[in-house]
Amino acid sequence: MSQRVITISVSGAAELAHCGPSVIPIAKELGREIARQGCQIITGATSGFPMYSAEGVKEAGGVSFGISPAASKKEHIETYKLPLKAMDAVIYTGFGFPGRDLMLVRSSDAIVIGCGRIGTIHEFTVAWEANMPLGVLRGEWATDEVIQNIIANSNRQNPMVIFEEDPKLLVSKLVEMVRKMDASGEVNVRL
Repeated sequence: MSQRVITISVSGAAELAHCGPSVIPIAKELGREIARQGCQIITGATSGFPMYSAEGVKEAGGVSFGISPAASKKEHIETYKLPLKAMDAVIYTGFGFPGRDLMLVRSSDAIVIGCGRIGTIHEFTVAWEANMPLGVLRGEWATDEVIQNIIANSNRQNPMVIFEEDPKLLVSKLVEMVRKMDASGEVNVRL
């Protein structure tokens, strides 16, 4: 019996000016690695870090899904001014960004946090509370340090969070975590 396809969400900033010059190649390599390791990507159907990761998935022949805050394709493009680039399918939620974030996280088996802003932190905290496998990509940006500070001040531990600089190792570790959860029958929801 073949193993199921793991869905990895990539969360990150839609605007990359604060992320440093290497962010686009790193985001694309993360996406390529998701596809190489037999996984599919789901993003917030946005620009920036998630879009470049989705492009990397498509370059490697993988599958890419998006969850939009908009209620329709027209609203997605005209009101939210979001791209449809590099996505095989998009679900239009009509829930705005906060609702989209919840659906994005809960539609995933694991989450990767790249260079981000406040929305990325929101997606991190939703995944943290759901006790989901979380991979935080270290880079020249400050997001990983902000998340380390949040964890240090959270007054509880979460063994489901890993930090890694190498996209290949990060994806590999997340896949291993998901496979272990599948094998044990663990449910990734904090009760």
